[in-house]
Amino acid sequence: MTATPTKRALPAAPLKGWLLEGKPDEPEGPYVEPHNHTHPWWQVMCLTGVDYFSTLGYQPGIAALAAGALSPIATLVLVLVTLFGALPMYKRVAAASPHGDGSISMLEKLLSWWQGKLFVLVLIGFVATGFVITITLSAADAAAHVTENPYTSFLHGYEVPITLVLIGLLGAVFLKGFKEAIGIAVGIVIAYLLLNVVVIGVGFVEIAQRPELLGAWQESLFRGYANPAAMALAALVVFPRLALGLSGFETGVVVMPLVKGDPGDDPGKPAGRIRNTRALLTAAALIMSLFLITSSLVTTILIPPAEFQQGGEAYGRALAFLAHEHLGDLFGTVYDVSTILILWFAGASALAGLLSIVPRYLPRYGMAPDWARATRPLVLVYILVCFAVTIFFRAGVTEQAGAYATGVLAVITSATVAVTLSAWRRRQMTATLGFGLVTVIFVYTTAVTVVQDPGGLQIAAMFILAIVVVSLVSRVMRSTELRTTEVVFAPAALAFLEQASTAGPVRLIANHPDQRNSREYLLKEREEREASHIPFGDPVLFLEVTVRDASEFAGGIRVDGEEVHGFRVLKVEAASVPNAIAAVLLAVRERTGRRPHAYFGWTEGNPLKYLARFVLFGEGDIAPVTHEILRKAEPDPGRRPLVHVG
Repeated sequence: MTATPTKRALPAAPLKGWLLEGKPDEPEGPYVEPHNHTHPWWQVMCLTGVDYFSTLGYQPGIAALAAGALSPIATLVLVLVTLFGALPMYKRVAAASPHGDGSISMLEKLLSWWQGKLFVLVLIGFVATGFVITITLSAADAAAHVTENPYTSFLHGYEVPITLVLIGLLGAVFLKGFKEAIGIAVGIVIAYLLLNVVVIGVGFVEIAQRPELLGAWQESLFRGYANPAAMALAALVVFPRLALGLSGFETGVVVMPLVKGDPGDDPGKPAGRIRNTRALLTAAALIMSLFLITSSLVTTILIPPAEFQQGGEAYGRALAFLAHEHLGDLFGTVYDVSTILILWFAGASALAGLLSIVPRYLPRYGMAPDWARATRPLVLVYILVCFAVTIFFRAGVTEQAGAYATGVLAVITSATVAVTLSAWRRRQMTATLGFGLVTVIFVYTTAVTVVQDPGGLQIAAMFILAIVVVSLVSRVMRSTELRTTEVVFAPAALAFLEQASTAGPVRLIANHPDQRNSREYLLKEREEREASHIPFGDPVLFLEVTVRDASEFAGGIRVDGEEVHGFRVLKVEAASVPNAIAAVLLAVRERTGRRPHAYFGWTEGNPLKYLARFVLFGEGDIAPVTHEILRKAEPDPGRRPLVHVG
């Protein structure tokens, strides 16, 4: 038998009602399956591809700035790490979290209590860094394509306002409701990739017709590096600065609920969806690897090094430069429009990721306001943050690369650690060694990125600090919510309640379980009867709550009944003692139709110490907190369960 405490809905103001429209119920687990239609994996690949493939808009230029003539060799290292490191690892992530939780959920399961929650908050901070910088960097690069186009060059110098307008339009689309994302993404990605095939193909034709360009590149390469071994070593050193090309994997597993599986898929372990997501990840990695290598070759060989520098015509737009240079301004403009669209839509993919990840964890931890489960308020918050980041970096593309790489690499590194630990726990030694090597590579890459550009870590630290502070403040402010989603009474507990309610209201004595012997219950009953004047003929039940994990917030509880030395005891396991007691009292009222009475003893000591114990450990000064929770859950004093303190 189940009883769920009820809450009375209050009429909302028009603006508030619009902002909170579509807010889902409190989730009980780490994921809630969205009610979206699923799609073939190749279509969902296009949705992730607007983030992943759009990096072609700026990746070749950033690689050329970082590695110079060595850019194609360094890009080859990136491709090898992608295909033989990140791809196998994220295939495992897809199998372990098929509901869109991503690699964060794997680490959440490995750690419990508060350390697990704080670790998840740190990871969410890095995820937020990566997604926010994706929005701002992509919009900034789109603005660069606008101002560098010969037909709109008069807008040069207005990169910041253009970037802000693009971000604002993105927010407006999500405020209205973005339901056709898949269809739009498919069209944009197919058009963008086909245009890149044309540009890169023409580039190779140009190199074939002018072999001296290839010779000049080779001469420059061997002039800087004595032999292939020196090139490989230098490429490994430079590789971390090219890590932007790994940006699409986490997004690929976040959107897994959109991937169509098999009709007979088990909801808990959808084998068809997992298989198709692995196909999605493989196809995306292969396509991107091919474009990364070929684009790096043609841009490095055909574009003078000076043009990659800030102020140069290829700065942040290497392939667009080739499109205008070799195919004319008309085709170049078509290419610019396609690039602007995919970069803008990459922001949509990142914003969708933020709207998926943050509500999935923080409200469930009690570490976000209740409105954080609604889309529109979050959109407004994220857009304001993106405005601030854009203004801070003055819409610079290269300037944001460090922060972007730091966020992306931190998330991928945490995923490699989770996969390695998972393989080790399963005693899969070969897999453990292989993924352990991948983990070492990404730890090195992340460390080098942070050392070379500490500003990226500083930006990430600001996001992490903001998330942790807001989360802890929210946890304190929400601590007196009812929190329990349902109360389930076991048959023995129901029998105790039915017998106790026949003589009048149910009387529950809150007891901290110690020895659980007859002396303990006898003394506790005598004390409460004398202090609270309970008639000696009225039956009493003992209510004992054991804290299982105080870092949890919401969830259902089960009430078991047990007779101990002739005393009837209701036993509960929950995350917080007063919240569980309040939920049980309300459920008893609904079950019996009478207001139950709860009896507590006074707690001696410093109130601040007990407040901290309540927030951190779910205990503390139980009686007043229980009363406050009941007061907020039941506004009518005439229906509210009675609390006695003696």
